[in-house]
Amino acid sequence: MKRIVILGAGTGGTIMANKLAKALDFNEWSITVVDEDPNHYYQPGFLFIPFGIYNKHDVIKPKAGFIPPGVKFILASINRVEPSQNKVFLENGQTLDYDFLIIATGTQINPEETPGMLGSEWRKSIFDFYTLEGALALQHHLKFWQGGTLVVNIAEMPYKCPVAPLEFSFLADEFFVKKGIRDKVKILYVTPLSGAFTKPRATKMLGELLQEKNIEIVPDFYLESIDNENKKIVSYDGRDIKFDLLTVVPVNMGAEWVARSGMGDDLNFIPTNKYTLSSEQWENIFVLGDASNIPTSKAGSVVHFASDILAENLIAAIEGRPLHAKFDGHANCYIETGFGKGSLIDFNYETEPLPGTYPLPGIGPFGLLKNTRVNHYGKVLFRWVYWHLLLKGKELPLESQMTMAGKEL
Repeated sequence: MKRIVILGAGTGGTIMANKLAKALDFNEWSITVVDEDPNHYYQPGFLFIPFGIYNKHDVIKPKAGFIPPGVKFILASINRVEPSQNKVFLENGQTLDYDFLIIATGTQINPEETPGMLGSEWRKSIFDFYTLEGALALQHHLKFWQGGTLVVNIAEMPYKCPVAPLEFSFLADEFFVKKGIRDKVKILYVTPLSGAFTKPRATKMLGELLQEKNIEIVPDFYLESIDNENKKIVSYDGRDIKFDLLTVVPVNMGAEWVARSGMGDDLNFIPTNKYTLSSEQWENIFVLGDASNIPTSKAGSVVHFASDILAENLIAAIEGRPLHAKFDGHANCYIETGFGKGSLIDFNYETEPLPGTYPLPGIGPFGLLKNTRVNHYGKVLFRWVYWHLLLKGKELPLESQMTMAGKEL
């Protein structure tokens, strides 16, 4: 009996468990999934919780319910991996041997990496919305907040879902308008980037939206520390910005066990071949999603598209064939822009987000780099698709590789 071990039962690990359960013979292969948390979180939904659009019951389901029959699910923390021995050591003392290892343990916020972030104002006037606890605490705070300067800040690149802080800013604008206090709120979008996004056309479109909604962008701001007493964030070049309410995206890092195993970079992301999704160092290890260091968005759509490539290459590796399948960095993201509208971007390693229609040329129904109601409905409907189709590894009518069909150069 040969063994595949999947570390992480989030989006990537769950999709792979379902794909491999369909592709492999359980008489020849055992598949084991390891995760320390019994709950599966629909992380894109955290964005909506501060504004009362979703509650916690909308974003949580038991992980075990998505693990297919025949796949063993172990609820335990990972201590370390010893790649030279093909072994995974768990905190409960258990040791797992593997023939192939899939790492999908994602990325987590690390607020302790920024001096002052976990100071006296944490969860009082300083909040994150990248955790369920942070989103719920911010929801409670916003119910009573009567105005002032709201600073939306990104501490460092890379981080999960690059458009989420923008979406938060747009939804905050709508929330305060409807609450009748928008004239009492100044919103600052403070980013280490030189603009609203990483690619020129998307930056232009999103920058214009920020301007239209009277949200001021502060570019090239690299967060060094937070002064809790004076309520201000300080950059490495000495600039500071005062806040009454700070919503921050803390430093994102890979799992701690990666550091203990000596397998990652300084942020605990694992060096990964960006095309084959295999480890740069160990041929029987593959890395999926946010745990890797591949140069594309840390987003659920990337995991979805990459999982098809990883599954194909893993089967090739099992059969002793070359890894011919190549991931092109395909990502697409719905961007909630407030007041029942949204935008959509679709891009890969080589091609920036372009205007056009998606997924059908000339038909859509979704508009690329356009702000429409249909795009908003796409964002809303994706939650159903996520729970019922994507996690279960079912085929969706979308190409894993990005296509130029429908795009305008």
